[in-house]
Amino acid sequence: MKSLISLFAIGLLLNMGQAIAAEPITLKWVGCGISKKAFMKELAAGYQKKTGVIIDIQGGGATRGIRETAANNSDMGGSCRYKIGSAPKESRAILEPVAWDALVVIVHPDNPVENITFDQIRGLYLGKITNWKQLGGNDAPIRLMARKGKISGVGRALRKLVFANYNQKFKATEFVKSSGPLEKAVVKDINAIGVTGISSARKRNVKNLKLDGKEPSYDNIRKGEYGLYRPLYLAMNSQGKQYAEVKKFIKYAHSREGRDIIRNNGTVPYLEALKLVLTQVKQEERASERGLYRN
Repeated sequence: MKSLISLFAIGLLLNMGQAIAAEPITLKWVGCGISKKAFMKELAAGYQKKTGVIIDIQGGGATRGIRETAANNSDMGGSCRYKIGSAPKESRAILEPVAWDALVVIVHPDNPVENITFDQIRGLYLGKITNWKQLGGNDAPIRLMARKGKISGVGRALRKLVFANYNQKFKATEFVKSSGPLEKAVVKDINAIGVTGISSARKRNVKNLKLDGKEPSYDNIRKGEYGLYRPLYLAMNSQGKQYAEVKKFIKYAHSREGRDIIRNNGTVPYLEALKLVLTQVKQEERASERGLYRN
């Protein structure tokens, strides 16, 4: 009888061990909604199908993505801006560029304006353009929506690419906490305008304005012919418990299968447009020389 009980106990322990061993690995991801919509949901689904690894996707913005990863409160993060060198809370984060995203000026679908220039964007955020007539539209006050603070992914990129000044103050009608409320305001109000990522904008009922006559299309972004673009990053921490698994996921993102998933989602894979790094630097240098970034 004792032998039977012992065998039963051993079998039970073996089954429990197998169950524990079979429990899938889960990685926690937090970060910006634009990265999430650009590639993360689809890439995570593809990776889980291939490896069984589950990625728990949460939001919170680019700053949260970088800082929670740096603090080891998340296995990895998503960001549409690079880490800030002077911010201690971000120092431990390692950022790997995975894709390219464009910044787009969005308006209501019924708004008659179709195009905007760099100078007009500057005028908007400096408070010099306040009526749609100044942009070739209706005689109505402009409701400019902007992100709070100066370190959001969109806000920081806009300050860099349009003003070459990370501390540039914006004059807006309303400041919001994230891109979601900004986009929703534009969906509902014909006189609203704002800037967001193309990966997020394409999933809203909004009109993306041309920039200096160029549409924010996949090919224009890939070729560097559309002027406002920036990398999308995955953040990791070399001291993290799941660091080895995170590196495997990033390797998958850069693989042919991963790039196919990113591309099929309408987003440009980073490795397929490396020339954009140099193109962007040259654009900023030329613009600075022309004095376009001076207030």
